[in-house]
Amino acid sequence: MIEVKQLYRSFRGQKVLENISFEVKQGEFFGIIGPNGSGKSTLLRLISGVDRVTAGEVRLQGQLASSYSRKELARWLAVLQQDALPPIGFTVKEVVEMGRYPFQNWLGEDSEEAEPLIASIIDKLNLEPLVHRTIERLSGGERQRVALGKVMAQQPRLLMLDEPTTFLDIGYQVQMMDYIREWQCESQLTVIAVLHDLNLAAQYCSRLMVVHQGKIAAIGTPEEIITSGLIAEVYGTVPIVLQHPRNHAPQILLQPGK
Repeated sequence: MIEVKQLYRSFRGQKVLENISFEVKQGEFFGIIGPNGSGKSTLLRLISGVDRVTAGEVRLQGQLASSYSRKELARWLAVLQQDALPPIGFTVKEVVEMGRYPFQNWLGEDSEEAEPLIASIIDKLNLEPLVHRTIERLSGGERQRVALGKVMAQQPRLLMLDEPTTFLDIGYQVQMMDYIREWQCESQLTVIAVLHDLNLAAQYCSRLMVVHQGKIAAIGTPEEIITSGLIAEVYGTVPIVLQHPRNHAPQILLQPGK
């Protein structure tokens, strides 16, 4: 579904990404990890077509990402960020309905009957008690659930996550990732996720790519990537790596410095 070849991106003469090449298959849950400032979010913006590449190419379904119009992309690609909800004053239901914008004509009419879809999303995400509440009256976890509902309303085939759990407590982090994985499994959704938490990345992603100083440091399964040696090389700290007792995913324990 996604092909990235020899991608290069600079900003004001400064290299941000260099020689980035990888592929993501349909239905895959692909994680991008790496230290702050390594170029992860920039890479996501290039893949989604928001920014143009300096050199190289990004192909979505065999077609250059830059050749799609914004509305064409929005019909099958959605991006969930840390906090991307509209300004205050909109209700939960109104925000979820905004996800249908790419399918509306110039009169604001949807191309299909959207109300059953909106109702099912609200039910699936347990948003019914909040449906008439405005977003400024929601907690951080509730707001991110609404943001997820908005992108679900787009019915995308490709979902991109830009550190969507960064400001959430651990309960909401797991809840958010569980919702996304359930959605992915039900609809064969392709997911590309920039994640800050390595333990979450190891448990939810089928493959991981490590970006370090604008280059790919490694690509592989969580078992191949989450090793004390690679983490030490990229992050500058030596963790203890253990196997999760239930799902056997590699998990790290941090050690205090000297």
